Amino acid sequence: MKKILTLALALTLSIGTADARMRFITDTEIEHVVGQLVAPLADAAGISGDRLRIRIVADDEFNAFVMAGEDIFINTGLIAQIENPLAFQAVIAHELGHVIAGHIAQLSEKMRTEMMRSAIVSALGVGMMAMGGNASAGIGVVAGSQQIARGSILAYTRDEERMADAHAVDLMIRAGLCPHGMVMILRQMNEDSFAREAFANPYRMRHPFTSERLHTVRELLRERNIRACTRPHPLQNEYDLIRAKIIGYMAPADRVRTIFPPANTTSPAIYARAIMNMRIGNLTAAETGMRTLISRQPNNPFFFELLGDVMYRYGRFDDSVRAYERALELRPQSPQIQIALAIVLSERRSYGDADRAAELARRALIVRRSALAYWTLSRAEAARGNDGISTWAMAEHYNMRGNRTRARELARRAQRSLPRNSPEWIRAGELL
Repeated sequence: MKKILTLALALTLSIGTADARMRFITDTEIEHVVGQLVAPLADAAGISGDRLRIRIVADDEFNAFVMAGEDIFINTGLIAQIENPLAFQAVIAHELGHVIAGHIAQLSEKMRTEMMRSAIVSALGVGMMAMGGNASAGIGVVAGSQQIARGSILAYTRDEERMADAHAVDLMIRAGLCPHGMVMILRQMNEDSFAREAFANPYRMRHPFTSERLHTVRELLRERNIRACTRPHPLQNEYDLIRAKIIGYMAPADRVRTIFPPANTTSPAIYARAIMNMRIGNLTAAETGMRTLISRQPNNPFFFELLGDVMYRYGRFDDSVRAYERALELRPQSPQIQIALAIVLSERRSYGDADRAAELARRALIVRRSALAYWTLSRAEAARGNDGISTWAMAEHYNMRGNRTRARELARRAQRSLPRNSPEWIRAGELL
């Protein structure tokens, strides 16, 4: 049973490590809703969907950032703490403001220039000491050059933040969104950071004071005679559900109960508590919650997906298969649900289950390659007696997880069993 519980955790909220510092979440429902919220802003920025990648980071910190190119990273903590989807869109607009202004490349060049200047001045200071001059003066030159470079870069990033705020207002207007979302998010940030910023040195900060940013945006909207928005957001319900989902999975049980107490009978509250109950092993309460939600929204594929996970943890494989099959009927092209169903079929081991599990894993891999999909395919092919393909798939699994040594070892073993020049044989050769 422990094996089932450990495995099932990967089904609905799959977390994979991309590097030592970040863990990324793959979840169909979260990606779908976030994609809908981002799409009008990306269009307004002139960025096509295939160029822009949104990465959801498993981190409680209230943060979003652009790291390189057109990849935007959004922490789960940001979604959990923002209640209004318009305020969330304002954050995305700000990050896209950095992208369209080319701030990443410009900052890189600025840092290179300042570091070069600092290195030259530092060399002069070292030269003063080496030539027998005033050692204290030489040390002061070195330290001063580094401080000047740091101050110059921080001033540059503060200017970039101001520009990104202005770009965000323009983007929201072009996207047909109410730009007062910027006021919402900056007001929330100001409430959280006011006490901390009250004693901060403004010249040592990477961002301008939040109160300053809020004042600037308000003045900008006043000058443009843009009134506050009053209409409810069309994606409020969907956003509430993914926010509840993140809290249900990521927050401690006591915290979930505080945010969504039993008296709260809204769908997001029931969703969060059902996920929390599943996590702590209270499967009866989790099942009750999910069946209540399905009675309210019988065509929501993600509710059936979670019910399938609950039934899997129960060991009720037939019920789990039925739930996942219904989820796939409602959302056919969903690699995550396909893999979840394939794993349950591999556990159930009824006649034809291995064949279907292999087919589902291959279909999922066409849309999105993942370590879990290859692991699932390997299990299914092993059950079918296809040891060469199973070994190759496991090599792909380890390759995607960054274990190159194990991947090459398995690829070499797979090639000895696979027909020469078959697709899997060729791919195993590429891994070698």
